[in-house]
Order: sequence, then structure tokens, then C-alpha cells
Amino acid sequence: MKAIITVIGFDKVGIIAGVSGLMARLNANILDINQTVFGTNFIMAMYVDLTEMNVSFKELKEELDKIGESIGVNVRIQREEIFNAMHRL
Repeated sequence: MKAIITVIGFDKVGIIAGVSGLMARLNANILDINQTVFGTNFIMAMYVDLTEMNVSFKELKEELDKIGESIGVNVRIQREEIFNAMHRL
């Protein structure tokens, strides 16, 4: 399964390291990553492959919530098929 992770918040050191480190620990592969900073606002999107992940999707979501809270950013994950269905014309 593949998914889209979005991260939004005030820019600070360690955001990418925190989220990508979690992905590595859970054996989720980052296929693509795009990030930008608008003034003081940090925005990142990750396209991830969860096929070899060593936890459930629910557990991943909970871990992303925790890492977001500890870093002070909003982290969301959505399964690719749901993301695509929501953005289809």
C-alpha cells in the first residue's frame, strides 16, 4: 500500500529528520519528498510505500500524531487510493 503524508507547521530544525526517522524505524520507504518554506511556514509532502512496514496503518497514524505533537507540526496521512478518489474530477 502507498500513502501520502503531509506536514505543516512553523519551520524549525528537525522536522524532516523526525518524520523520515520514524519512517525508517517502521520500515516504510519514502518514494518521493517535496518540501518548501514560505516565510516561517514549513510545508512537506511525502509519497511513501508501506508494503514492508512493520506496524499496522493505525499504529503508523498514531506514531505520526505523536511525532507531530513532539515537533509542533500537523502531520496527516492518507492512503493513496483515498487521496486519488478525493481529488478526481
